[in-house]
Amino acid sequence: MNELFINRITLGNLPPRSSYLSTLPVVKNLYAMEEGIELTSPITFLVGENGIGKSTLLEAIAVKYGFNPEGGSRNFNFSTHATHSDLYHSLHLTKGYRQPKDGYFLRAESFYNVATNIDELDDQPSFSPPIISSYGGISLHEQSHGESFFALIFNRFGGNGLYLLDEPEAALSATRQLSLIIRLNELAKNGSQFIIATHSPLLIATPGAQIFSLSENTIESIPYELTENYIVTKRFLCDTDRMLKQLLDNTP
Repeated sequence: MNELFINRITLGNLPPRSSYLSTLPVVKNLYAMEEGIELTSPITFLVGENGIGKSTLLEAIAVKYGFNPEGGSRNFNFSTHATHSDLYHSLHLTKGYRQPKDGYFLRAESFYNVATNIDELDDQPSFSPPIISSYGGISLHEQSHGESFFALIFNRFGGNGLYLLDEPEAALSATRQLSLIIRLNELAKNGSQFIIATHSPLLIATPGAQIFSLSENTIESIPYELTENYIVTKRFLCDTDRMLKQLLDNTP
């Protein structure tokens, strides 16, 4: 048994055919895997095309572990609009012997709601320090989207934690994504575990990371150089003019 907080992800049963979940490739493929997904690295990336179900799977993992569906730590319990799926009911997480001292579920699409909830809670009388002090002391609404993400990752993430990130690159420049690789590496060495759904060809280059490619027919662990993210980006950057010509010449 390794020292990860989550060692394996399996699916106990398929959702009913009336559910949209039954049409998601990640659901069908995970159900077909008797041993499920085995996690062996403190940093795991989920990659694949839109519509495969990366974010849905990550959300189900988060809810199953006790995180708020809209994001935040396990202490957050606000809800602006219940849109999370029921996949977590069928999901089974094999946990390690260690318990995380910290944890966070980051959803790019609902981080605004998390920031709002922090401001609302800090406006209430309390003998405890303001919550925002754990995020650098400046309201997340008073920062750009990228700055607020960085305030979260560099101030709030404290190590020995389970961190689930859904497309963190959405608010980050290429340079900031490289800085995020440094932070992921630091926190992983400090006993943390990350599971990250992403499209970024930069982030998945993180040394030692495990990459699961989610496709229409399979879920498989593959090396960085065999990911579509890497192959397409490299091909485009190495021969930009020809690729653009092919793309545009074939456009009606």
